[in-house]
Amino acid sequence: MIKVVSVDRIREIESAADAAGLTYATLMQNAGHAVASRVIERLHNQSDARVTVLVGAGNNGGDGLVAGLIIAQQTKALVRFYLLKSRPDDDPNFAAVRTANLSVAFASDDRDGRVLRNIVASADVVIDALFGIGLKLPLRSDAAKTLRIINQALNDSQLPEQPHGILIAPIDPTSRPHPSKPYVVAVDCPSGLDCDTGELDSNAIHADETVAFIAVKKGLLEFPGAAAVGQLHLATIGLTADFPELKSEQYSLADAATAASLLPDRPLNANKGTFGKVLVVAGSLNFVGAAGLTASSAYRSGAGLVTVAAPQSVVSALAGHFLEPTWLPLSESNGTIAAEASAGLMSEVSTYSAVLLGPGWGKAKSTHDLLVSLLTQKLPPLIIDADGLNLLSEMDGWWKGLPAETVITPHPGEMGRLAKMSTADVQADRWKIAAEKAAEWNVILVLKGAHTLVAAPDGQVTALPFKSDALSTAGTGDVLAGLIAGFLGQGVSPFKAAVLGAYVHGLAGEFAAHACGNTRSVIAGDVLNAIASALTALSH
Repeated sequence: MIKVVSVDRIREIESAADAAGLTYATLMQNAGHAVASRVIERLHNQSDARVTVLVGAGNNGGDGLVAGLIIAQQTKALVRFYLLKSRPDDDPNFAAVRTANLSVAFASDDRDGRVLRNIVASADVVIDALFGIGLKLPLRSDAAKTLRIINQALNDSQLPEQPHGILIAPIDPTSRPHPSKPYVVAVDCPSGLDCDTGELDSNAIHADETVAFIAVKKGLLEFPGAAAVGQLHLATIGLTADFPELKSEQYSLADAATAASLLPDRPLNANKGTFGKVLVVAGSLNFVGAAGLTASSAYRSGAGLVTVAAPQSVVSALAGHFLEPTWLPLSESNGTIAAEASAGLMSEVSTYSAVLLGPGWGKAKSTHDLLVSLLTQKLPPLIIDADGLNLLSEMDGWWKGLPAETVITPHPGEMGRLAKMSTADVQADRWKIAAEKAAEWNVILVLKGAHTLVAAPDGQVTALPFKSDALSTAGTGDVLAGLIAGFLGQGVSPFKAAVLGAYVHGLAGEFAAHACGNTRSVIAGDVLNAIASALTALSH
């Protein structure tokens, strides 16, 4: 699991590593090699490539010097360095660049920024090693001016003029020409981003990818700054996951290897009972699809049997379209589940290995009364989603009636209602609020959004690496809830089921967007259909 830390904490970890024999100089060499490897992979042996390295005054600039030198040594690329300030005479990395007779320009000789503009605009790859993780906003005027020049240069490339006038509607959308902009690789942190808070200067450089070192800094996962990070990569630069100062950290970022390790076993001599029974209590006349999406998603996770308990009208609407679930028709009141349905549910619930409550319920009083009644009973591992959460928020001390480690899956608005705070306050400090409320409520809290957070009562918080508007459409939350319920039903512990379900959900969103060709057109059914591809990717 990749650790997520503050800037001060990463400095303490580096100091501990230096004391243990992994010196600062070695860390810098390793960091430079990591960045160089990413750039060399990007260049694909291009013989006429041009790489511009923007070098700041601190250690971040030193990483950039190392990376640029390695690229010059190992490829045929033209590597140019632009230094904001002169490096000390005893800087071995700058001395090595000079000895190699590589092109170096200094900001002090470039008063109008013309050189900076030219070497950025003409580059194939730009390495941003300017300000690093120590930056605090607001920027000084000279720093802001430098970033403005860089951004102007990055955007200098325009769409080529069409030879026969304006292209109105291309038959083949892939034939549309694209601007040839430099590819930007940020060293540890894009310049202009506060790596603790995620605050972003208006002049910040937006990277295509960021190579973070040792651990991910928290601000890289916080918006608005996360929008400038691009694809995020981690280079451990010599520090293994069991290094004591790293191992003790409770904030983390899930990766593919972590998610794959959480997948439940699939023995060859299994039967449907081996993989659990999931009860989905969902749907109302106004939200018929929620029941179908959650049940199908639970099945796609690998659950052995899924039963949908829903109002009779919902069962009638869905049963002909979904052949796999079994059905438990419930008495209804004005299209919603009636309160008296709890008796029939409780006679069945003990036979299931996981129960999901809430998707598509609506907010009728009868459903509220049903929820109150259910929570007085002994329940299997439980997940509550959507309207189930909205109904909970109307109850004083609602968390006191939940089984320990119930999984709840609020989006920021629902979280605000549960915690009696504004959505803006939730978003202002998602990590802190998720950790505090998971502990206070004794729940597994899945705070949805870009970089969804999964928090446990013991202080663990795991972020998901996905930030895509492909999931910003109705019904995708039902798919997530169904996945988590499915993994719970297969015997995965609540925290791990939530992390695994959220990872598979985010990855399925990426596959769905790829299949659609864009993020705009993705609907919940596309995400549902992409679950198989996501699980295939994790299984190999």
